[in-house]
Amino acid sequence: MSHGKLYLIPVTLGEMQADDVLPHTVKRAIGFIDHYIVENEKTARRSIKAIMPEKVQSSLHLSTLNKHTDVAAHNEMLKPCFEGIHVGLMSEAGCPGIADPGAAIVKLAHEKGIQVVPLVGPSSILLAMMASGMNGQSFTFHGYLPIDKGERKSALKNLEKLSSDKDQSQLFIETPYRNNKMLEDLLQTLQPNTHLCIAADITLPSEFIKTHRIADWKKMKVDLDKRPAIFIIHKMN
Repeated sequence: MSHGKLYLIPVTLGEMQADDVLPHTVKRAIGFIDHYIVENEKTARRSIKAIMPEKVQSSLHLSTLNKHTDVAAHNEMLKPCFEGIHVGLMSEAGCPGIADPGAAIVKLAHEKGIQVVPLVGPSSILLAMMASGMNGQSFTFHGYLPIDKGERKSALKNLEKLSSDKDQSQLFIETPYRNNKMLEDLLQTLQPNTHLCIAADITLPSEFIKTHRIADWKKMKVDLDKRPAIFIIHKMN
């Protein structure tokens, strides 16, 4: 018996029509996949229903994978593949495996000889980079910066220097309810000519993507509270 495959299934970045950002290949995959590894069962079921309303929910077998999941459970999640059954890996939003705990499952699948099939879908990181006007040839995503204010400002200064030294765009995120504090620290810490892109609510009707120098951002009022956002800085020489 041949192994089942691990399909990496993207979802929308928020409440919107799935057809607006997801190709038909995603719906087709959901049509024949009943076993899923997901971050949250409730939101995964909602995403599957939005993509394919006719899918029978009682047919779904969902395993939960998040930062609290014991590593020992990973093998069990891929067990259906060894029985010839395809498994879908689904993130909370966007593409699985990118800034997402699903990367551990993908790594294990490769180690076990299971074919990994990535499907096309929205990535907030890439969409923000595309729209920023910054260096798409060289960029780094850092995830979350330190919560402590002093440590965060030190990290921002280091990223600004790294950007200047390597001509490299630096990307990071923040917990949405702390976005305004992050913006405040950016404006207080970075040099006036450093460029900052803020990309919030990407692909949603409320989408906001702007790139300005820090000096210009200081003249603007922007409310990012509870809005998923990507921050990109680049200090150009």
